[in-house]
Amino acid sequence: MYDIVVIGGGPAGLTASLYAARAGKKVMLLESDAFGGQIATAPRVENFPSVKETSGAALANNMFEQVTSCGVEFDMGRASIHKTDGGFVVSTEYGRYECLAVVIASGVTHKSLDVEGEERLVGKGVCYCAVCDGGFYKDKHVCVVGDGNSAAQYALYLADICKEVHLLTMFDKLFCDKKLTDRISSDGRIEWIKNACVTEIVGDDCVSGAVYRDADGAVTYLDCDAVFVAIGQEPHNELFSEIVQSDGQGYIVAGEDCKTSCDGIFAAGDCRTKAIRQCATAVGDGAVAGINAARYVDGIKR
Repeated sequence: MYDIVVIGGGPAGLTASLYAARAGKKVMLLESDAFGGQIATAPRVENFPSVKETSGAALANNMFEQVTSCGVEFDMGRASIHKTDGGFVVSTEYGRYECLAVVIASGVTHKSLDVEGEERLVGKGVCYCAVCDGGFYKDKHVCVVGDGNSAAQYALYLADICKEVHLLTMFDKLFCDKKLTDRISSDGRIEWIKNACVTEIVGDDCVSGAVYRDADGAVTYLDCDAVFVAIGQEPHNELFSEIVQSDGQGYIVAGEDCKTSCDGIFAAGDCRTKAIRQCATAVGDGAVAGINAARYVDGIKR
């Protein structure tokens, strides 16, 4: 029997495990892919407090080593949760873990364009977060691909950093707040290219351009140093939909206390409903979820 099972080994899950273990709880950490989450794939991280510059892999490895040194056990597998009279059972393909509380930190995946060159150039000019990576392209030419709020916000954010921003939208309008559309239209630093379907991202060791097809079928090559893909994210909460409440996009409904609709289950990091998804905010969530899960367990044991 574990006190707490943490599902997800990204920054939120690792931090929740750390705080729960330091509170004296017996913790099992489960990850279905690779410990570290999305941050582990980042070539450079420069916006994490106290760390001037490091690789995402190094940051993730340091987090993991710190957690395991505190006695947190870990295993692999895709987890589901079942409520019991005595708490919860978390099951994977490889094991079954009884516990008193659960922290879900399952993260999200950025949707990809699924075009030639994209996967090969991830971290070499193909980016999915303007806040994370925009600073690396100061005074350079970049493309933003997307039609929604995130794409509009990325374009405006990058316009303050980069020399020129090309915003490529699939349709002739943005599906975002009118104020954002008006700002895009009036900002001379942003070239809005409408009815553009990106078909390839070009480059050898790094991004050098993007190819798109317009509504008439004409193909155009566009020079750029980076392509920021902003076509949405996908949370990984399908297996928890019957035990905790989710919103219309599949994110687990949880506030700043990380408490979900099910007593004893907490949600931390990008998988929960929130406005900002960054490594630092995931770590903050993890601390809150770990502490509150430990307090919940203490209440049961009294």
